[in-house]
Amino acid sequence: MAGVPLHHVDAFASEPFTGNPAAVCLLDDVAGDAWMQAVAAEMNLSETAFVRPLGSGPIERAWELRWFTPTTEVQLCGHATLASAHTLWETGRLEPGTPARFRTRFRGELRARRAADTLVELDFPADPPVPAPLPAGMAAALGATPVSTARARVGFVVELESPETVRTLRPDLVGLAALESVVVTCATGPDDDCDFVSRYFAPAYGIPEDPVTGAAHCALGPFWAERLGREELRGYQASARGGSVAVRVAGDRVGLGGRAVTVARGELTMEVAS
Repeated sequence: MAGVPLHHVDAFASEPFTGNPAAVCLLDDVAGDAWMQAVAAEMNLSETAFVRPLGSGPIERAWELRWFTPTTEVQLCGHATLASAHTLWETGRLEPGTPARFRTRFRGELRARRAADTLVELDFPADPPVPAPLPAGMAAALGATPVSTARARVGFVVELESPETVRTLRPDLVGLAALESVVVTCATGPDDDCDFVSRYFAPAYGIPEDPVTGAAHCALGPFWAERLGREELRGYQASARGGSVAVRVAGDRVGLGGRAVTVARGELTMEVAS
C-alpha cells in the first residue's frame, strides 16, 4: 500500500524551528472531510494543508487547497499556503519559475510565486478592518487597555499602547476561547527592523496562540498602511517562535512575503478515506 506524502514545513522562517510549522499532505485523489480532520488532529499543528492536483497540463494545472486546525476547517491560512507552495516546488511537482495556483473553497483562487532568492510571495485578498467595539469580556481577557479596536474577517484587531505591551501580553486564553479570534498590534519606532509587531490568539479554533499568521497580515497590512502612509511594510509576529512577514498592499489584494524550511519528510501509512 502506497503511503501519502507528508511534509513538515516551518513557514515565515529562514531557519528550522522558527516561524510557524505546518503539515502539508500531498493527495492524488479526493479525501473525505472526516479523514482530513482526523489527520490534522493527529498532526496537532496550528494548520495541516491538503493539496490535490486539478487539471492535466503543466500550464492548466491548479491545485485544490484546504486547511484544517486540530479541531476545524478554516477559510484562509497564509503560512500553510506558503508551506504548500514551497513543498510543490521542492518536490518537483511545480517548476521553480511556475507560480502556484490554488483553488480554495472559501476565498477563490490564491497564488504564490517565487520572488528574489528563496522569498515566496503570496497573493491574498485584503481584509481591511472596520472600527468596531470589542465584545463584552474581551478587553478583560486580554488584560490590556486598547488604543483602538476594529473588526476584520480574521477576527478583532486591537491596537495596544506599545510594542512592549504586545510582546509581554499574557491573556486569559480560557476567557478568549468563549469569544472570537483577536490580533493585538502596535507600531514600532524608527530604530526597529520592522514597522509593526503583532500577536494572534484563536483558542476557539484550537490555536491558543498562532506563531506567525499570514491571514492576520491581510488585515494588518491595510490597517498600518493607512496609518503609516506606506504600501510596503514589514511586520513581526512576536510569538515565542517569532517570524517576519513582508507586506505589500495593492488595492483589494495583499502580497505576503516570507521564506520556508522543510524540517521533516515522511508518509501517512494508511489509505485516503473518501
